[in-house]
Amino acid sequence: MKKTVLLISGIIFGLFLTGSAGLIQEQTSQSTLPISWDNWLAARSSAEKSDSEGKYSEALQYYLEYTRQAEGLSRPDLVAWGKNNAAYMIIKMHKQDPSVDLAPAKNLLEEGLAVPEATEECKKFLTRNLEYVGLYLR
Repeated sequence: MKKTVLLISGIIFGLFLTGSAGLIQEQTSQSTLPISWDNWLAARSSAEKSDSEGKYSEALQYYLEYTRQAEGLSRPDLVAWGKNNAAYMIIKMHKQDPSVDLAPAKNLLEEGLAVPEATEECKKFLTRNLEYVGLYLR
């Protein structure tokens, strides 16, 4: 639990410093990956795998990379989905541990809703997740 709280604290600090979740890089010794469809697909695949294994903090990092890749590929529709999915990983962590701060999820969801190219389906999920976050944040 302490590890999760520390990881979330690091993510929150990173969000604070950058002002945008899309600029946060996976915290490894690896350098930033170049922008490409292959790297976007790899980030998506890794995020989905981590999510299915219940590794939500790991999936969050991959969804943030997915979002960064989508931004670099000039695909705002995918950026909106990436922000939604990253926020949803924070929500899943909060459901397991109510001490997880939902403020970064709120920021991601609001940023996703502000993307004009977001699909109606994506906006529906963003709104639904923002409603959940709103139950805990005022």
